[in-house]
Amino acid sequence: MNGATSSLRPSLAQPCDLRLGLRANLAQFSLLVAVNALVGGMLGQERTVLPLLADRTFHLSAYTAALTYIVAFGATKAVTNFFAGTLSDRFGRKPVLVAGWLIALPVPLLLIWAPSWGWVVFANVLLGVNQGLAWSTTVIMKIDLVGPARRGLAMGLNEAAGYGALAATAMATGAIAAHWGLRPQPFFLGIAYAAFGLGLSVLAVCETREHARAEAALHRTPANPDHRSELATRQVTRAVSLTDRALSSASWAGMVNNLNDALAWGVFPLLFAAHGLSVARIGLLAALYPAVWGLGQILTGWWSDRIGRKHLITAGMLVQAAAIVLVAVGGTFPLWALAQVLLGAGTAMVYPTLLAVIGDVAHPAWRARAVGVYRLWRDGGFAVGAVLAGALADAYGLTAAIWAVAALTAASGLVVALRMYETRPQE
Repeated sequence: MNGATSSLRPSLAQPCDLRLGLRANLAQFSLLVAVNALVGGMLGQERTVLPLLADRTFHLSAYTAALTYIVAFGATKAVTNFFAGTLSDRFGRKPVLVAGWLIALPVPLLLIWAPSWGWVVFANVLLGVNQGLAWSTTVIMKIDLVGPARRGLAMGLNEAAGYGALAATAMATGAIAAHWGLRPQPFFLGIAYAAFGLGLSVLAVCETREHARAEAALHRTPANPDHRSELATRQVTRAVSLTDRALSSASWAGMVNNLNDALAWGVFPLLFAAHGLSVARIGLLAALYPAVWGLGQILTGWWSDRIGRKHLITAGMLVQAAAIVLVAVGGTFPLWALAQVLLGAGTAMVYPTLLAVIGDVAHPAWRARAVGVYRLWRDGGFAVGAVLAGALADAYGLTAAIWAVAALTAASGLVVALRMYETRPQE
C-alpha cells in the first residue's frame, strides 16, 4: 500500500509514513487543513450572533457582563493550549485532537437551548477547551510533517483554513439570523462541524509525533544553551515567556494580537449596531476581517519564508493599529469595511509568522510545549482584551476602548522591532 493511501486510513494510534516535507506528506497535511477549517468554523458560529444575543435576548446592559463569554473562552483556551503541548508530547498528537472534538459536541446545543447567560458562558468554556486542544494539535502536527524548510507556508495554510472557515461561518450565520432569527438555526452549522471534525480525526488523521523525533535526531546542536534538547517544562516556559528575546517578543505580540481580536469580536458588532446597521451588514463586517486575514495568510506565511519574520510582524502590528483607529473615527459602512480589510491584512502578516518564529527557535524535542506556552500567552489576550475593552467601554464609552487597544497594538509592534532577532532558517 502506498504512503498516500495508508495515511488516509490509519488506526487510532498508527503513525504517518516517516518522511519530512510538505510534498511527501501532502495527503495528510491537506486532511489536517480541512480539520482545522472545521475547528475555525466552530468559533465562527459565534462571531456575529453571540454579541447580539447578549444585547437582544439576554438584555445585558453592561459591556463587561456582555463580554464574559469571551473572557471564559480566552482564559480556558489559553490554559488548555499549555496542556495541549505537554499532553501531545506525552500521549501523542492524535488522542489530544480527538479529545478536543469530543468536548466540542455539546457546544452548539448549549447555545441553542441556553435559558440564561450562564449557559452561554459555560458553552464558551467548552469551546475554549475544544479550540485549545484541536487547533494547537493541528498546528503541532503540521510543523511535525513539513520540517524546517516550509514552516511559514505550512502555518499560513493552517491559519488560512481556520480563519477562512471562521469568516465564512460568521457571514453565513449572519444571513441565517437575519432571515430566521438568532436561535436556533445559526447554530445548526456548529452541530455539523463537530460531527465531521470528530469523524475525520478518528478515522483519517494519523499520528505525527515520530516526525518530531526524526527531525530532532537531525537537529544541529544549538550554540545557545537555552535551546538545547534537554529542557524541563519550566525551562521552556521561562524561555518562551521571558528570557529568549524572539520567543518572548512573539508571545507578547501574540497576546496583543488576540486582545484586539477580542475587541473585533465583542465590541465592534455592538458599535455597528449602535449606529443602526442591520444584522446582515454586521455579519458582513464580522466576516470581512477574518476572511482577509484567513486568505492573506497563504501569501504572508510563504513570504516570511523568503524575507524573514521580524519585519513582517512589526509592519503587521502597525497596520492593525491603523485599522483600529479607522474603526474609532469612522461612522459609515464603507469606512468600517475598509478598516476590516486593513485589520485582516495586518493580522495575516502577523499570525502565521509568529507561529513560524516559535517553530524556528524551539528544539523539536520541546517544540510542542513551546507552541503550548506561546498559545497560552496569545489566547490569554482574548480574556485580557474582553476585560479591558468592557471596563473601558463601561467607564468611557466604546470609542475610548477602541482607541486604547489601538495604542497597545502600535506599542507591541515597536517592541518587536526593538527586541526580536530574526529567526528565519538560512538556506
